[in-house]
Amino acid sequence: MGLLCCPVCGKPLTMGEKTAKCENGHCYDRAARGGYIHLLRQHRRGSADPGDSAEMCQARTRFLSGNWYAPLRDAVAEQARALAPRDVLDAGCGEGWYTAAVAAALPDARIAGIDLSCYALRHAGRVCPAVELAIASLFELPLADASVDLVLHLFAPMCADEFARVLRPGGRLLTITPGAKHLWGMKEILYPKPYENPTAVRTLPGFVFEHETRIADEITLTDPADIHALYQMTPYAWKTGREAAARLLAQPVLRTPIEFQIHQYRKISE
Repeated sequence: MGLLCCPVCGKPLTMGEKTAKCENGHCYDRAARGGYIHLLRQHRRGSADPGDSAEMCQARTRFLSGNWYAPLRDAVAEQARALAPRDVLDAGCGEGWYTAAVAAALPDARIAGIDLSCYALRHAGRVCPAVELAIASLFELPLADASVDLVLHLFAPMCADEFARVLRPGGRLLTITPGAKHLWGMKEILYPKPYENPTAVRTLPGFVFEHETRIADEITLTDPADIHALYQMTPYAWKTGREAAARLLAQPVLRTPIEFQIHQYRKISE
């Protein structure tokens, strides 16, 4: 049996080649492309495609494949390796770029990844085929109570209550957010007055903060397709107007800082 559980009865799912089943007979088809299963409860759906669009996923895949964010990927994988967890959840795994690195660092661990986007999970299924993948909500995780040792949370909505529920006592949460000056070079082009990202350590119910790791670098993009992909994968793609977007995409070169913070929390033992 795997880490994922049936959303109807809560029993663990056994992953087969084409389906996933629980002991009560509830059965879920595995997608032909990506091998993921659909575990999103009906009342959480809202739309046929609630996650990131195909265009956003394609842009993110292109940009990340250029290894521009390799310092972050490697730091996350190293912190996961140092914690030596048996069972891991990547909450909001996207296309699996970070998940695959963690899986390589933890060859003996069981890993599950969830996301709302079927387009992202199709790619994740190709790059990390041994990971259990499902369409599901972070606010209603298809995992049993106290079933994982580590939750990875990269650039996704914060659901501290659910993360605390699925973590074992003493389990760790790694949450990754942009640093203050992340993509400052892009912001200088898009906005008359660029703003810094918030960086305060959040107080999370059920957790104690342990430490922070900051990662900073600078990247220089000279391919217009890379600049476009970076823009498309950020919230700025729908937050800025056409004029600002055109100004950015007309740049022959984009030089910008990248900055991230990894905050490690420990679940408080009850």
